[in-house]
Amino acid sequence: MTPLTAAALASLDPSVAVPRYDRGAVRAGIVHVGVGAFHRAHQAMYLDRLMNEGKALDWGICGVGVLPGDRRMRDALAAQDHLYTLVEKHPDGSQHARVIGSIVDYLLAPDDPEAVIERMASEDTRIVSLTVTEGGYNFNAVTGEFQADAPGVVHDLEPGATPTTTFGLVVEALVRRRQRDVPPFTILSCDNIQGNGDAARRSFSAFARLRDEKLGDWVEREVHFPNCMVDRITPVTTDDDRAGLAGSFGVSDRWPVVCEPFCQWVLEDEFALGRPPFEDVGVQVVPDVEPYELMKLRLLNASHQALCYFGYLAGYRLVHEVCQDQDFADFLLAYMDREGTPTLLPVEGIDLHAYKRELIERFANPQVKDTVARLCAESSDRIPKWLLPVIRHNLANGGGIELSVAVIASWARYAEGVDEQGEPIEVVDPLKDTLVPIARRQREDPLAFISNRQVFGDLVDDDRFVDTYRRHLASLHEHGARATLHNLVNP
Repeated sequence: MTPLTAAALASLDPSVAVPRYDRGAVRAGIVHVGVGAFHRAHQAMYLDRLMNEGKALDWGICGVGVLPGDRRMRDALAAQDHLYTLVEKHPDGSQHARVIGSIVDYLLAPDDPEAVIERMASEDTRIVSLTVTEGGYNFNAVTGEFQADAPGVVHDLEPGATPTTTFGLVVEALVRRRQRDVPPFTILSCDNIQGNGDAARRSFSAFARLRDEKLGDWVEREVHFPNCMVDRITPVTTDDDRAGLAGSFGVSDRWPVVCEPFCQWVLEDEFALGRPPFEDVGVQVVPDVEPYELMKLRLLNASHQALCYFGYLAGYRLVHEVCQDQDFADFLLAYMDREGTPTLLPVEGIDLHAYKRELIERFANPQVKDTVARLCAESSDRIPKWLLPVIRHNLANGGGIELSVAVIASWARYAEGVDEQGEPIEVVDPLKDTLVPIARRQREDPLAFISNRQVFGDLVDDDRFVDTYRRHLASLHEHGARATLHNLVNP
């Protein structure tokens, strides 16, 4: 078994693809905040492809960790010369391993915030990209307002404070560039939210405006924030993944990434200081991302929520097991066909019928071993962005809501924190302390959960929504998840 380092690349098993370019010639042109599995399976992978073609060698990545917990990633990458292995797992059991070399440095902000700020402020940095999760943009889920009272924001706005948040670090770097007459970098959100560039513009402008009104106006006016749609199923790396990589390919990697073969990136061409030629490696560069992102958010992402709570309550723990169950596959396709698709804009170049069936095949890939629990996490961030817009659209236009409201009921039942066998459920959610207690009251007060206006807004005031929700929640309590779902697809 060979520990992964730059010196060891030449001695790896020939079946492992390695960088074909001189990494010593790569210069960092991108600072990326939030180096997790998805970034390493997606943006960093596309850049590595370009570099293997002899392109974009001045667009290497300097990773940045903002949270103390990011120290583990910093240490793992540093020990491997910032290399890592990406393993694509195909449904037939075959695997393809590739060492990615596009990350060339990593800075941990809690250790040295000044180094992070100066790297962003450097003229060499032309893009600052982000994968900071849906909640990382600091918006209230219902009002959409930037939460100025968040503790980190309050701290970073104190006169003379050393920045601790992504907002504080990035805005300080922009201020220094402005003072030095260096044009602002492009801020590229790669997070899985609708209008991710627009969301980034609102949040960074709002923070800057809290710091100085004119600064906020300048950020909103001068900084470019392209939208994009990203897609690749990338489960959390496990010790089994590390052992599998070692056993199959002889590589010892502290933090490899496993993913499905499918990968998609639709990118708005809106960059201030240039960009890598992403279209040369399969990225769809388009003038308007919205139709593609709505397709993905309301079909793929909403379907993840449609399967996870019902699936967990029915006893499944792996996503592919859920989607190999015909009732679940039928339920997902019915949701997409009847309720998700009618809310979409026309999507140029996409066969929606084929896309929806391909989603089921991707979910059912037994090699990826994505966990149901991962999809159940952070629901109060995800449901308002992915599923509630479908319900609101169909309520306003007389469309179907049975299946999507059933998903809300399944989340409410899951949030009680006890499964159908009486075993505890570990609810992972930023609003856990609020949601679990009200979910546990809903057998006596069926509307307790959806009365939380922070999450659901005014939906509790809609009689059609409430009546549908009551029926499905009652069925989940009386008959269980599997019987409820079966009846939904076999009325």
